[in-house]
Amino acid sequence: MWPRFSVAMFRFYFLVLFPLLFESVFPISFFLSVNSRKCLREEIHKDVLVTGDYDVSEQPNTKTNLKITDSSGHILYSKEDASKGKFAFTTEDYDMFEVCFESKSPMGTGRVQDQLVNLDMKHGVEAKNYEEIAKVEKLKPLEVELRRLEDLSESIVNDFAYMKKREEEMRDTNESTNARVLYFSIFSMCCLIGLATWQVFYLRRFFKAKKLIE
Repeated sequence: MWPRFSVAMFRFYFLVLFPLLFESVFPISFFLSVNSRKCLREEIHKDVLVTGDYDVSEQPNTKTNLKITDSSGHILYSKEDASKGKFAFTTEDYDMFEVCFESKSPMGTGRVQDQLVNLDMKHGVEAKNYEEIAKVEKLKPLEVELRRLEDLSESIVNDFAYMKKREEEMRDTNESTNARVLYFSIFSMCCLIGLATWQVFYLRRFFKAKKLIE
């Protein structure tokens, strides 16, 4: 039997964090025109498992290719004539990832209907198969939910830590920019003062040469 504090902790995390379990779990559907290309982008943290299911409606004489790349152009997953399947990869660094579907048909664009694309992409806690974890580690249903909430809590903490790091980097950048603007302003003022002083002495010598002033 579980201790009382563990059950209370589970109820607290369940009520507070349970709604977050359903973020980004709904599939995305869109129509893909023939001989066109559509891409979806998402930022994902480092060392995160990403899985996805895709389903592309079939059209005669139409070939749809799927390619997943990072911001550097590295191909993480590629599938020609993709109709239905799954993909999985683990991110090596925090980056912007792009999922692209490209439709090709030799018949042109006017005689082929648009294809319906369904994409269900998950990452982090959502991508883990807790049923398999429960079978391997012989966990009870409550233990599985606690494991899931523990992973979700860790993910949220990592997100906050990353946002804090980004905020510190942005603050340092702003402070550096402000210092450079200040130094540039002081330099500009010194240049203007120097130029004004030079103009005064130059005009004074000019007027003395013309004997307009003593």
